[in-house]
Amino acid sequence: MAQALYGIPFDGVWASPLKRARKTAELITQTLQKTLPSLTAPSFTDDLKEIRLPLWEGMAFTDAEANFPEEFHRWRTDPANFSMAIPQGGSTIDVYPVRDLYQQAARFWQTLLAQDQGKTLLVIAHSAINRALISTASGLGPEHFNQLQQANCNISVLNFASGWGSPVQIEAMNLTSHLGAPLPNMRRGHRGPRLLLVRHGETEWNRQGRFQGQIDVPLNENGRAQGEKAADFLKTVTIDAAYTSSMARPQETAELILEHHPGVALTAVDELREISHGEWEGLYEADIEGGYPGMLHQWQTAPETVQMPAGENLQQVWQRSVLAWKQIVAAHSGGEQVQTVLVVAHDAVNKALLCHVAGLGPEAFWRFKQGNGAVSVVDYPNGIDSAPVLTTANITTHLSGSVLDKTAAGAL
Repeated sequence: MAQALYGIPFDGVWASPLKRARKTAELITQTLQKTLPSLTAPSFTDDLKEIRLPLWEGMAFTDAEANFPEEFHRWRTDPANFSMAIPQGGSTIDVYPVRDLYQQAARFWQTLLAQDQGKTLLVIAHSAINRALISTASGLGPEHFNQLQQANCNISVLNFASGWGSPVQIEAMNLTSHLGAPLPNMRRGHRGPRLLLVRHGETEWNRQGRFQGQIDVPLNENGRAQGEKAADFLKTVTIDAAYTSSMARPQETAELILEHHPGVALTAVDELREISHGEWEGLYEADIEGGYPGMLHQWQTAPETVQMPAGENLQQVWQRSVLAWKQIVAAHSGGEQVQTVLVVAHDAVNKALLCHVAGLGPEAFWRFKQGNGAVSVVDYPNGIDSAPVLTTANITTHLSGSVLDKTAAGAL
């Protein structure tokens, strides 16, 4: 894991004091110090401890489910209201472990950001607290606890604009390819489809920072190389079906990926096309600021309030892309075999879909980063009727070898 973090200029390391996290933090820090001699020993805080489940600790999941069926069902389906009756002083009290964990996570962020603002920090903790950390940073409540996955030794990247309460970008989540397999494993008992959400490779307008929207700009040479790298990354993954936006850049990306999966038909879906920027299409940011004063800042800070001149607003993008997504999920649910489905689309569409999966609306549009050629994974444990799980987001390690997204930060 430490090798995957080489080259990142960490200013400090924070970790849970529990033995498994403490040892992981110490091993990683010792390895990183070979190239970062100024990096000090890890700092430990109880606010990074794992969730407290006093009645289940030491039990296998199967035993907890067998011995506490009602509580276990609520743990899986209604985590915000999941409680345990704990003996205390001759009576019992109800504790709410997930709610308590989210308060703990928020307290950690408040403390950390107050004292280490502007620094690059490594945080090492556990599965449940990591989900609470990502959720609280992103504005998600405990009801979404089970909709984020965190594997052992995974890497997630969060970018805070400033202090607690400021906008947060999820640059990447639950990266595990450094451990050997390209994608995280499905959860135990998974019976529904897995969707691989890919953003198309780079275009010349991406490189130049021009708004392209529904102008059908093809991939450039680097974009084709990104598509080929995404294809190589996914070549060992079984793909049962494939969908693409009807536009050229995602279609070409999808075709490159499917070269390793002969016999899989590619279906074009108009509802997955990129946002229409209307009169902004073909323009640079400076052109937009000159012709539409204040609107670019509004788009960057309150995107849900913007109606593109002669184009779309985000609510329209949400409605059509989420509808298409649900139709794809439904088409591959309920079968005897778990199906893996490729979906290749665009920056705005992918962000809308990831927000939808996480339980966020158009106001959170900038919350997820989507690099050209990036791969995200969404699982539906029991098909279309189950809550989706964001298993991993914005994998770009296959493009540059880094856990950080180094693709071009061009316009949509």
